[in-house]
Amino acid sequence: MDTHESTSGAPDHPLTAVGYAGVLRDLLPIALWRTDEEGHIVEWSLAAQDVLGHLPSEIMGRHSKPALVPEANWELAERLSRRVLAGEALVATLPVRHRDGHFVQMEMWLSPAADARGRTGILAIAVETSTVLHMRDSLAALEGLFSQSPIGLALLNTDLRFLRVNEALARMNGVPARDHLGKRLVDIAPGINAAALETVMRQVLADGEAVVDVRRTGHTPADPGRERIWSCSYAPLLDGAGRPLGVVASLIDITEGQQAQIEAERARRRFALLAEAGTRIGTTLDLRQTAEEVVALLVPRLADSADVQLREEVLDPEEAAASTHGLLRRVAVSFTDPAAPSEALAVGLTYRIPPGSVYESVIADGRPMNLYLTDIPALVGEAHAERLRPYLAGLGSARLVPLVARGKVLGAVIVTRTRHREPFDEQDCVLVDELAARAALNVDNALMYTGQREAALTLRRSLTNNALPDVPGLDLTGRYLPTSDHQVGGDWFDAIALPRGRTGLVIGDVMGHGIHAAAVMGQLRTTVRTLARHDVPPDRILASLDAAVADLGENEMATCVYAIHDPATGQCLIARAGHPPPAVADPRGKVTFLDGPPGTPLGTGVGDFRTEHVPLGPGGLLVLYTDGLIEARDRDLDQGMDQLAASLLRLDRPLDEICDHILGRLLPDEGAQDDVAVLLARAPLPTET
Repeated sequence: MDTHESTSGAPDHPLTAVGYAGVLRDLLPIALWRTDEEGHIVEWSLAAQDVLGHLPSEIMGRHSKPALVPEANWELAERLSRRVLAGEALVATLPVRHRDGHFVQMEMWLSPAADARGRTGILAIAVETSTVLHMRDSLAALEGLFSQSPIGLALLNTDLRFLRVNEALARMNGVPARDHLGKRLVDIAPGINAAALETVMRQVLADGEAVVDVRRTGHTPADPGRERIWSCSYAPLLDGAGRPLGVVASLIDITEGQQAQIEAERARRRFALLAEAGTRIGTTLDLRQTAEEVVALLVPRLADSADVQLREEVLDPEEAAASTHGLLRRVAVSFTDPAAPSEALAVGLTYRIPPGSVYESVIADGRPMNLYLTDIPALVGEAHAERLRPYLAGLGSARLVPLVARGKVLGAVIVTRTRHREPFDEQDCVLVDELAARAALNVDNALMYTGQREAALTLRRSLTNNALPDVPGLDLTGRYLPTSDHQVGGDWFDAIALPRGRTGLVIGDVMGHGIHAAAVMGQLRTTVRTLARHDVPPDRILASLDAAVADLGENEMATCVYAIHDPATGQCLIARAGHPPPAVADPRGKVTFLDGPPGTPLGTGVGDFRTEHVPLGPGGLLVLYTDGLIEARDRDLDQGMDQLAASLLRLDRPLDEICDHILGRLLPDEGAQDDVAVLLARAPLPTET
């Protein structure tokens, strides 16, 4: 940069100002100026004005050394100017004086330049050093991001054609990075919903706002056999003036994470289903309802169909083994396919297990098995297999799980899924097997209860005969009702013809339910009948019953009322053993409850039993009942007795109607909460002559 001044003091060629250099002004402002051979500034760019502050009108014509060069660098400037004027091009980092006096460090290119007369001057092209360093760092960061980032990155122009793609994205797409250039996403990855993603990118260009975490699923050439999931984000690429240049795309493969999340959610649902099984299966001891609860839990959440089948020899163990061995009965079924032939899958159908079939193996070994399509016909019976073939063709997977309880195979449950659903995986099978194991325990409980109840009913029928005798001077009727859950209890009543036209009336209540209570009741009933026929008074009969109950064990207890009606006197002699007081109603509507000595329950050993005389005139009604009639959760005993009294106001009806009216008024619609026995005895009105 020459420091000699022109002798004329001013350049003898025209002075010019150079304009802006397009986008370079925004990205990298390049200052340009030129001096003549004497060092006067003859050209000054507008970018130089921006960087150094000197207006062209102020700077041109001045000598460059005092105007731009720090005094400490004048000697250096002289040396550099001589070299350039001698024809050498140089590159240097030099400070240049700003208009306000501070110095700007600049990267500078100096080269010879001839003026219009052919004389050699110097052309200076300079860039602010801090700007160059910033651009260098930005380019290095961008290059590092593209080359080293595990995230898939791409630059696309406003036509959504790839300008640049990093290797991570190239690996995701299974297409080399160079083969992306100039192409659109629909050309590179046809196995995904590229059109939808391009719609998102166009919206980013239009709005100028980024869109984050758009999920994309599909197959690419990198992994054509597996569906993968990506999280895609798009941001607008803008120039310094905010004009859109294209789109920056970033993609993260989240397949593994999503799969782990899906598995965790599936595990949560499995645990929830197991927990729910504890509350939804076995809500009652009814066998069919228990089986229906099993299929309701399985379908459709875990399977598309569920079929519970029990062995006939388990359902009816009293049948001959030869006739029931190998027979299965469907007790519950559920399927989501409305086209399934329901008549071939109806509850109650039975069929025999084919020898050598999968079912025979599962029943024999007690181990679950996955099924093939060819196994299914044998499980539904060959008679129905042909009608089921179109339905079976749509199945994708099936599993046969034995119902095992107390080491015994009760039957099995078959679960299936259609072809439109993922087949049962290992975890699904574990869950199905666990639910079947829990279901088996509840089914076994229901079977045990059903068996015990049938035994109790059989025993009760063998021990009691509720057909009341025709006796002189009384009309009789009675009812026995088990609890709403059909448990057999120890409530009972009886009427016994005694000598001299008298009648023994008895009602009792043995604590507990089931076979044991029925057996104790039978013993007491037999004891009463035996003693009554020997004309034993009521208080002594109760004393004998007290001793009999005490002999049965410390935990046995019962209550009882025994009355003897004498039609000749119109009197009843009554004794109670801790039993609710009988009611007496006359034809005028007056109802009273006996207030004599209540006695102590049977089995306590106290033996405090007394009698009282109760008149029962013509048309009078004696009501004996157990506590299940008047006792309920929503009322106390006094309220129950008041309701009983209110039901006895009209006695001009047949005795059976009166009995039904009592039961209908005092018992809830859903049935008795305890078993109930009622015995009505009415003295007839005199017959008109």
